[in-house]
Amino acid sequence: MLLFPIDIAERFLELLEINTLENAVYMSMKNDLSFLIDGRLSLYEHQSTYNPNLPLRFLIYISQFYAGMTRNENLYGTKVVQIPPPEFVIFYNGEKDMPEETLLRLSDMYRIKVENPKLELEAVMLNISGSNNSRLKEACRTLKDYAVYTDKIRLYSKEQPLAEAVERAIDECIAEDVLKDFLTKHRAEAKAMSIFEYDQEKHIRQEREEAWEEGRASGLQEGRASGLKDGQASGLKLAEMIFRLFREGKTIEEISADCNLPAEQIRELLGQEK
Repeated sequence: MLLFPIDIAERFLELLEINTLENAVYMSMKNDLSFLIDGRLSLYEHQSTYNPNLPLRFLIYISQFYAGMTRNENLYGTKVVQIPPPEFVIFYNGEKDMPEETLLRLSDMYRIKVENPKLELEAVMLNISGSNNSRLKEACRTLKDYAVYTDKIRLYSKEQPLAEAVERAIDECIAEDVLKDFLTKHRAEAKAMSIFEYDQEKHIRQEREEAWEEGRASGLQEGRASGLKDGQASGLKLAEMIFRLFREGKTIEEISADCNLPAEQIRELLGQEK
């Protein structure tokens, strides 16, 4: 029995292709996709490394969504406030061998294991690496193209420097009509972000997660102290900082204040509309 029925996934992904083309190339945003379909609040994530903590992250995201949706509702009244039921889906495209479908539960994270947990959240992780979930990828051209693009970078980065591997993958994808419109229009941004994401993936593979978190936190503070506020950081380093803050949940206004850049410039880099 499928954890996430393919026919439902195909229907969702048809809309996903229409609504999220410009963000298709990123592997790990704070919350990649979230939208209402047929009265359901659907949250999607792209992940290049296996992360068992995603159910908790999804719980934080959905709480924020529901808080915003019910801001003007009378939560203390006798009338039931209706909210859309959620769907949680993760598209995994890492190198680690994983099943085509994996069910991640919030209760698996509980320090004390209990039967019939009072708070549960289930997220389905779909492996889109290589030949996995081929039917699903055939149903959505953007998802398939994204998988091809990331597979190319992984393959070529084993043979040549990462920057050259990304450049080669972009050239080939454009020539093969894979994410062609996006990569042609946002080539520099896609290259910078891909290099950053794969460098991060390498660190995660090579270092203990605790060491990575300490280094990341210390790098964030060091980056700010070294001149981000004064606009002295290099363009690439500044772009990395902006995407990092965005993934961590910062608003456009907060990123603007942290990086001392106009909010409009931040939106343009992130591909966000007002």
